Amino acid sequence: MSQFQDLVQARRSANTFHPDIRISEQELQDMFNLVKFAPSAFNLQHTHYFAVTDPGIKNNVIYEAANKQHKVLTSSAVIVVLGDLEAYRNVGQINEGLLNLGVIDQFEFDAAVADVTRMYEEGGDTFKRDEAIRNASLSAMLFMLIAKDKGWDTCPMIGFDPERLRQGLNIPDRYVPVMMITIGKENTEKQRPRGYRKPIGEFVTYNEI
Repeated sequence: MSQFQDLVQARRSANTFHPDIRISEQELQDMFNLVKFAPSAFNLQHTHYFAVTDPGIKNNVIYEAANKQHKVLTSSAVIVVLGDLEAYRNVGQINEGLLNLGVIDQFEFDAAVADVTRMYEEGGDTFKRDEAIRNASLSAMLFMLIAKDKGWDTCPMIGFDPERLRQGLNIPDRYVPVMMITIGKENTEKQRPRGYRKPIGEFVTYNEI
């Protein structure tokens, strides 16, 4: 069994954490330094992480926006995962390095900027939102695996009021609150059995539906 397989099987959603354990910003920085390698469409890197480590903000603003879920109170931090609706505007800046290194020429650079910009602007608000959510979700999954590899437990959360969260944290309109991730050390004494997992035959189809 590979180490990665062990990691995937060990990761699970934690509903209760040990409340007195703190996580340092340096530990989070180490995780974010790896999560930047998550895939994203056109390498636009749509994800912005809002890390809440301050107990006052976590136990008041986040807790209230999350419908007073207990896991927020016991967590060491809450990571708010945001998707950038305007990520496509950075396509030129992101590709400048490749242009300067000679990996792509000016024609390729201009074409990439024009094509990506046209795709997002013609796609409209729905496309921009879908892109923000799906790319931030890819990044969030990698974050949870990285956290587990470093000895931390997590739980992705969608049960929150996005507008209340936006107001409480002063989140700019360009960002969509995609999910929250509580992080800490799980209290395994209160750990539930792992939920049912479908056999492959129920969720995989080859060649025909």
